[in-house]
Amino acid sequence: MIVLFAVGYACIALEHKIKINKAATALFMFGAIWTLYALLSNSTTVGSELLEHLGSTSETLFFLIGAMTIVDLIDTHGGFGIITERITSRNKTLLVWLLAFITFFMSAVLDNMTTTIIMIMMLRRIIPDARDRWIFAGVIIIAANSGGAWSPIGDVTTIMLWMRGNVSAPSLVVYLILPCIVSLLIPAFMATRMLRRGEKMLPEVDRTAPLPEGIGKRFSRSVLCAGVAGLLFIPIFKSLTGLPPYVGMLLVLGALWILTEWAYDKKKRGMEEENKHRVSKVLKNIDMSTILFFLGILMSVAGLQSAGILNSVAEWLDRNIHEVFTITSVVGVLSSIIDNVPLVAACIGMYPVADAAMVAAAADPAYAEMFMPDGLFWLLLTYCAGVGGSILIIGSAAGVVAMGLEDIDFTWYLKNISLMALLGYASGIVVILLESFVLF
Repeated sequence: MIVLFAVGYACIALEHKIKINKAATALFMFGAIWTLYALLSNSTTVGSELLEHLGSTSETLFFLIGAMTIVDLIDTHGGFGIITERITSRNKTLLVWLLAFITFFMSAVLDNMTTTIIMIMMLRRIIPDARDRWIFAGVIIIAANSGGAWSPIGDVTTIMLWMRGNVSAPSLVVYLILPCIVSLLIPAFMATRMLRRGEKMLPEVDRTAPLPEGIGKRFSRSVLCAGVAGLLFIPIFKSLTGLPPYVGMLLVLGALWILTEWAYDKKKRGMEEENKHRVSKVLKNIDMSTILFFLGILMSVAGLQSAGILNSVAEWLDRNIHEVFTITSVVGVLSSIIDNVPLVAACIGMYPVADAAMVAAAADPAYAEMFMPDGLFWLLLTYCAGVGGSILIIGSAAGVVAMGLEDIDFTWYLKNISLMALLGYASGIVVILLESFVLF
């Protein structure tokens, strides 16, 4: 099972080299690992274990499907263009800071991949020089990953940890927003130094973003406001009801579906049906291969957990390292090389959320306490897995998307951006270390 997972993991990391979609590899790995477990295990509970893991995995998948649909709905109605066309500065230094913080906070509400796509498309309208765009794109990648790490809905790994009860929304904001800001400030400052070597001002260009046919600014703005408000409501919904976040996500999606259907049927009767961006049409554009990839990888890790393999790894780490900053920092660096989703899923499987009884019975209660809900280990893992992906351009969905859209060279990013990202990443960990002396 371990060998099968390692080979599958390598195929996922080398997706572009071997020309096999990572979703296909993940699904095969899922089926093969559970088949081996069923054949080699004497347990009669494999079926019930599979069903239990599938239930918890489905919560994450339904949440992601809802979030992707809402974001795509806003985009197809031109909502994000309303934001980007308001950026009018031509000063490169000011523009770095402006784009960095817009991306940082936008990524906290949307996912970091979608935010990166929006910002890169905007860069193309305002920065004609490709090399300058690469520098700005590097800052956007870092800002998107840093912004997603302190919000419960900002990154897939953060969503996983939040939905499983490892961290809560208030703790993520309180403990991680400052380290995440620091992880952005240092790279952004270094990027401004790079840009000062050339012209300080950008040429005058038309920055307006055309709206889709038949969609007015008022309607576009309404969809944007309703979608963002709905996404922000989900953590509040969870705290008020105690229900899993995916219930709130589906509630919001249903409400937006009803509102847009009503708007098209009552106010847009003169529009051609093909120009009506109904939710039913948007759903057809959802990237199902991404959803299936998450299903495959999360269930593969669940198979290793059921077989007791992850527990053995956790015991080895506890015996030989026994220090949460070292463990999570290494996970963060690894996330720049390989996908952070299985890394975080593995950590969740290795370390159960501790309760008071487990802490009291532990040989080292102070260490065990770090694995309680909102404990230092889980907050560090959230930060490191999210922000560490910026160190290499292939280390995050945001980086891969920017690499594809702008044809950014891997070596160029390594020489010009990786050190910035690494310094920002390390500085954020130092901030968390200082916070641990005061807040934990």
